[in-house]
Amino acid sequence: MSVRRIVSADEGAAAEACARHVLAVLGDAVRANGRATLAVSGGSSPKLMFARMAAAQFDWRGVHIFWVDERCVPPTDGASNYKFVKEYLIEPAGIPAAQVHRVVGEIAPEEAAARYADEIRAFFGLTERELPSFDVIHRGMGPDAHTASLFPGDPLIDDRAGIAAATFAAKFKQWRVTLLPGVLLAAKHTVVYAPGPDKAEALGHVFGEEYDPKKYPSQIGLRGGGETAWFLS
Repeated sequence: MSVRRIVSADEGAAAEACARHVLAVLGDAVRANGRATLAVSGGSSPKLMFARMAAAQFDWRGVHIFWVDERCVPPTDGASNYKFVKEYLIEPAGIPAAQVHRVVGEIAPEEAAARYADEIRAFFGLTERELPSFDVIHRGMGPDAHTASLFPGDPLIDDRAGIAAATFAAKFKQWRVTLLPGVLLAAKHTVVYAPGPDKAEALGHVFGEEYDPKKYPSQIGLRGGGETAWFLS
């Protein structure tokens, strides 16, 4: 494993660098295996990165899109990560619907998590106890150092066996579905896109404090896992 920090002059440059890196890895995976898998995060931060990816002259055939986490809302809701990614990446890039594997956020959270885990298991051809290895997992980081929908203190941070689970984000009073740490660690490549001054304090904790992902979930991947690149500004 290796962990790199790529610091750009501004958010636009960080978005460009991250987009280029992700597309290079996906292109290599498609050439080697005939397909590639990308799990994306939502929120507002990756808008520029998705725009750069969508505008690139990239052949999306064979690239399958999954989600790192999702809010338990319908796909037309403004809070939906699926809606966000659809608007800024999937539709502009022309990614076929058959290659898009969303979390069904409009059903009961536990059912949504189970259905999502089953879809991932079927797609990767996994046994009950195996974990998927995504070619690229794109993660963000909140000011509290949360990543995916794994917030500080969540017992799910200790789960290395499951694929996905429902969790209640008390800070937002909202149910979510999230990939679990075992899956995050099993990724071949991880990109953490966390530009901007509002991330500075959290970054200081993640890289400067003792390793304690229960307190700083974004530390997941600093020990173990595949290749991780942090894109900062």
